[in-house]
Amino acid sequence: MSDAPTLLIADDDPGLRESLERTLTREGYHVVLASDGRSALERLQAGGVDLVLTDLKMPGLTGIEVLHAVKAIVPDVDVILLTAFGTVEEAVRAMKDGAYDFVTKPFQRAQLLRLIRQALERRELIQQNRALQRRLEDLLQQGAIIGGSPAFRRMMTLIEQVADSSATVLIQGESGTGKELVAQTIHQRSARRNGPFVAVNCAALPETLLESELFGYEKGAFTGAAGRKEGRFELADGGTLFLDEVSDLSTITQPKILRVLQEGEFERLGGTRTLRVDVRVVTATNQDLAQMVREKRFREDLYYRLNVITITVPPLRERREDIRVLAQHFLRVYAAKNNRKLEGLTDEAIQRLEGYAWPGNVRELENVIERGVVLAQGSLMDVTDLPEEVAGATPLPEGVLSVRIGTPLAEVEQRLLEETLRVTKGNKTLTAKLLGIDPRTVSRKLERQEETVEGVPDQPASA
Repeated sequence: MSDAPTLLIADDDPGLRESLERTLTREGYHVVLASDGRSALERLQAGGVDLVLTDLKMPGLTGIEVLHAVKAIVPDVDVILLTAFGTVEEAVRAMKDGAYDFVTKPFQRAQLLRLIRQALERRELIQQNRALQRRLEDLLQQGAIIGGSPAFRRMMTLIEQVADSSATVLIQGESGTGKELVAQTIHQRSARRNGPFVAVNCAALPETLLESELFGYEKGAFTGAAGRKEGRFELADGGTLFLDEVSDLSTITQPKILRVLQEGEFERLGGTRTLRVDVRVVTATNQDLAQMVREKRFREDLYYRLNVITITVPPLRERREDIRVLAQHFLRVYAAKNNRKLEGLTDEAIQRLEGYAWPGNVRELENVIERGVVLAQGSLMDVTDLPEEVAGATPLPEGVLSVRIGTPLAEVEQRLLEETLRVTKGNKTLTAKLLGIDPRTVSRKLERQEETVEGVPDQPASA
């Protein structure tokens, strides 16, 4: 690293802070100090911190709370805990929550310097790997949406209809279905595609930090605000702001979001000048917002502002036809990342994947395939490379099509046609005979399907 790394030290003992500052400054580090957890987080928000050293026991926010906030705001910044002998067990538990390591007081100078050096080297390596992964993902076209099932196509048709409007969109769906990918697709297919796409996870930030992240702050707005910082609304000007887990917005933040949606204006924390932005807001949640409104946990007026257009992302169990192509896509991606030569999956492995319920949806499927790529011994991923719960799934009976009550009749018909074509390996004449229809009817329906999904890519990545 060409510039001196910046270390943030949070400890309520002024003598220890000054001692650490002298020691680490002599080692060539840039050191900033905080007397408690809250001021440490305020300084962290100002940016430029490469590593955090925090006392475990402090008034106000504890070291554990500082750790959780650091991982929410800047996940690639490591945290080293400074702890007394009596709190070692608590520090060990904190490592499961993401702490890099801990040192007990009084600590050895050489031990601390070694930990700092290792943590900074780890961060630099992670940043290099991420840059390589982003380049690889671009080459593999990862990040769009893959699918061809009727439920998927119905969702894509709605995305195409709403993308070029200015309406706010509420994306609903279970965890792991790919709601952020849907938001990115809306942005990429809109007139704002050349503007920024800014994502905020409302559940990952404490209420006190979320407001300053969204609206920014002026110099001196709070202790540690050494300069002006633009919020996410400003950063998204001319583009799209994606608010994930919007159901977690506090009752204090909700009216401020409503004002921006209604008036397009706000003030930074500590500021008096009203700022105007042109931002399209897309939100997502896995909660029932309407029920939250009835329970007075979410503002009704904000709900109607957010819910102009609703897009529901179907769970993977309702689009099993997409499991095969998704699995093949993830296999190519992770085989390339892990420098493995894999040609695909065995038929038996595919059958088990299709028979599994996927409570974690596409995210769980991705993790399963990544694991299988690492464990695979041959050129094909097999059942033995799958987790026990997936490998033990009962394959779907051949030739049996299950549909949910309430599925539109046209969709049932389309799924029956596609499944029969799959079983007959694309033989339209045999398909028509099995279904009791004219072969020309099969061709017409397939042509109509292609017209419906025209413009939707075949190889996009996973919702």
